[in-house]
Formats: sequence, C-alpha cells, structure tokens
Amino acid sequence: MTESRERKSRLLGAGEIDVSFEFFPPKTDKMEQALWASIERLAPLAPEFVSVTYGAGGSTRERTHTTVARIVKETALRPAAHLTCVDATKEEVDEVARAYWAAGVRHIVALRGDPANGVGAKYEPHPGGYVNAADLVAGLKKIANFEISVGGYPEKHPESPSLAADMDNLKAKVDAGADRIITQFGFDNTHYLRFLERARAAGIWIPITPGIVPIHNFRQVAGFAVRAGASVPAWLARRFEGLDDDPETSRMVAAAVATEQVMDLVDEGVKRFHFYTLNRADLVYAICHLLGLRPLKAAPLEQRKVG
Repeated sequence: MTESRERKSRLLGAGEIDVSFEFFPPKTDKMEQALWASIERLAPLAPEFVSVTYGAGGSTRERTHTTVARIVKETALRPAAHLTCVDATKEEVDEVARAYWAAGVRHIVALRGDPANGVGAKYEPHPGGYVNAADLVAGLKKIANFEISVGGYPEKHPESPSLAADMDNLKAKVDAGADRIITQFGFDNTHYLRFLERARAAGIWIPITPGIVPIHNFRQVAGFAVRAGASVPAWLARRFEGLDDDPETSRMVAAAVATEQVMDLVDEGVKRFHFYTLNRADLVYAICHLLGLRPLKAAPLEQRKVG
C-alpha cells in the first residue's frame, strides 16, 4: 500500500469526511414515496445538510416548501431550501424566504435559476425581481441571518463569456454574503482543483464543496452535463460503453467511478462533498459506505442528531 493510499485509508476510517445530499421535490405520489424512501435511507449517514431544489412556477415552489417543511417536522436533518430569482418579484421571493424562516429553515441555496423559457433561452430578470444570485444573496441577508450557499462552475457557467467574468460573478456573490459555494458536478477533478486555485487567488476563502453526481444512467447524466457546461471525459464514456442494457454492472461501475473521484479529492485535502442524489439512494449509500461512512444506530430517524 502506497503512502498516499495509507493516508486516505486513515482519513476515511476516522470518519473525517462530511457529506450533504440534494433532492428534488416530487411531482406524483409515486415520486413522493421514492423521495422519502431515499431520505430515510440516507439520513442515518448524518449528512451536514440536505438541499431541496426549486423551479419556476407556483406549483413547483409549493412542492419545494412542502418537502422542506416536512423534513423540518419529521426528521432531525438540516434542510437547505433552494431559492431562485426566476419569474418572481422581490416581494414574492422575500415572502417565500420569510415562510422558510418561520418554518425553521435556516439555510438557503441562492441561485439565479435557469431562464423561465428553458435552458438555452436568454435570461431576462423579472421586472421588479432580483437581478441575479448576488442580488438575491444580499436581499436574503436583509431578511434574516440565513446561512447561504451559492453555485460555482469549475468549467464556467454556460452563459459566462470567460472564466474571468465567471469568477467576478462568483466573487460578487461572496461579497454579498454567501457562506458556502457548492460546485456544479463534474468528472475531471483537475477542473475543480484549478477552480479552487482561481477562487483563492480572487480572494474567495469560504468553503468550496465539490458536487458529485453518481451515474445512474450514463446517457441521461451525460445529457445533464452538456446542458450544465460540464465536460464528459472520453475515458468515462469508455467505462460505461456497452452497458446500456446491463444496469447491474453499470451501477457497480458507477460506484467505483464516484468513489475513485472522491478518494482522489480526499488525497488533495478535500473533506466535504455534495451528492446530487436524483432521489435515488442506493448508489449514493454504497459510495458513502466505500468512503468509510457508517449509519448512526442509536436512535430512530426522527430523534437522530444530525450535525
């Protein structure tokens, strides 16, 4: 065993890795059952927090609020509610934020959000709304002392003209009061490490947590990546080649790929990871197990103290 692998083994065995999980609000009763099965499966791993995504439109916002409120009431998890600037006035967004605070939510993931007409359309701020994520962060900090996470893009946001412009936008969010950066998922750790270097050089010193997406379905996740501005390395495509009709082997490969990615980042000193679960727990749970995380066994879900 090499010295590097020995150090990682000691770190993982010591339980020094922190994880957080992202879910999306269900649209149907069946999806709701899947969501809560995932939450119950992953809660014993004591995540730092769990986030719930948020889209434009009243019904979607209501589903997010309902999901977050239920997490507060029925579990000991710390929920982080997503909030965007899309298709709403400042007053409407502020009302949602106040409702979250009243429900016991203290952590918000503040995002500009995708254009109301869909990914690829030109973004236009809502008249009377928050202009961008930095503006939203500043507004939220005036409402209450929320902990605020914002998004970061190691390979730059698809709409940014350059890496420098993208970093300027990130710095504006931090200067407005952001407490944490969660990155868009990626598969090549080089992009994250270079992004981290650029951020530190720009005077950004808040935590920057890498986003990890387990590959439940390679074609689907590759499509997500293209829309999000994340590259898919050729070596990754080769690992899933020929597995379209072999989901069992594909899951095993996915677990190995994600675990390898996280372990390599651990070797670089990274200790926090944010998993995009896609409301599917088993693969995430397996990866966390391989990373040395073990469930808390002393108390039922509603009584667990999650740090």
